[in-house]
Amino acid sequence: MHGRRVMRILIVGPSWVGDMVMAQTLFACLKLRHGAQCLIDVLAPEWSRPILERMPEVNRALSFPMGHGVLDIAGRRKIGRGLSGQYDQAILLPNSLKSALVPFFASIPKRTGWRGEMRYGLLNDIRRLDKECYPLMIERFMALAFEPDHQLARPYPRPTLQIDDASRDAALERFSLELDRPVLALCPGAEFGESKRWPVEHYASVADRKVRQGWQVWLFGSKKDHAVCEEIRQRLIPGLREEAVNLAGETTLADAIDLLSCAGAVVSNDSGLMHVAAALNRPMVAVYGSTSPGFTPPLASQVETVRLGLDCSPCFDRTCRFGHYNCLRDLAPSLVVDALDRLVGDPLADPQDN
Repeated sequence: MHGRRVMRILIVGPSWVGDMVMAQTLFACLKLRHGAQCLIDVLAPEWSRPILERMPEVNRALSFPMGHGVLDIAGRRKIGRGLSGQYDQAILLPNSLKSALVPFFASIPKRTGWRGEMRYGLLNDIRRLDKECYPLMIERFMALAFEPDHQLARPYPRPTLQIDDASRDAALERFSLELDRPVLALCPGAEFGESKRWPVEHYASVADRKVRQGWQVWLFGSKKDHAVCEEIRQRLIPGLREEAVNLAGETTLADAIDLLSCAGAVVSNDSGLMHVAAALNRPMVAVYGSTSPGFTPPLASQVETVRLGLDCSPCFDRTCRFGHYNCLRDLAPSLVVDALDRLVGDPLADPQDN
């Protein structure tokens, strides 16, 4: 009796951190459908390698050298021809025309994706998206693992990033961090825009409360977030400020993932790091303003989402059309602190006091 032939699948990955984390649900479904031996390679921007390397389902991360929005047909043809003959199927997560070019030039027999920008001919397994049938982004990813109209089985797989202890310990040493106090990780940035950013003073208020309770605070983000994180740190009074570390712009994405895995709790805007923290199964409070957890919620067991649900939200605008950002400004720090208390309580409390 012959074993099942190994399926070789090329995934054209998304361009955002959170989407790349959520794509792991697709990889899990492909393993479920085609067997554990199914080989999954992901063609994606080089920045995504630390995420993909922490996903056991991924065989290889293939670096895609072109910037976001660059067409460069000749370059895509060269990459495609270099991949020719290696795959049985390509699955495209972006809906753009240009994302379909490499699998086409690679002559991959089956090229699957949702109908997007005029991709007829480039794709030969085009799906029509029923947004009501698949309201969640992960459902839209997972559905591409199966034949059209397949009923997705619940419970859905959750993204789960695997941490190497030696890599994590090296990151702790590199940044002179110690785990003598429980760690509250704050992620106050959001690439999308101002309408996803909970105010600095609110983050500082939460930090103040937790440091007084005996926690330390690590602030995460990109170089763009460094000033915001520093403002949060500077709002703490001397004596408390020393327990806060601004890591924004200092860490690589690999460092940030490993260090986030040390957090006893996380507070984050709706951002890529929110999805990373969820995939590390950290207790987390996710703050929503202009967006909604109805499409891309954090996928973990210990999560509380906090939002006001004003009449004007979710608007999904990058900046507030009214200029007031009330969906975030009026969301009091006490709501987040209460949610943190429900999730983790006080890890420093003496159990005999209860």
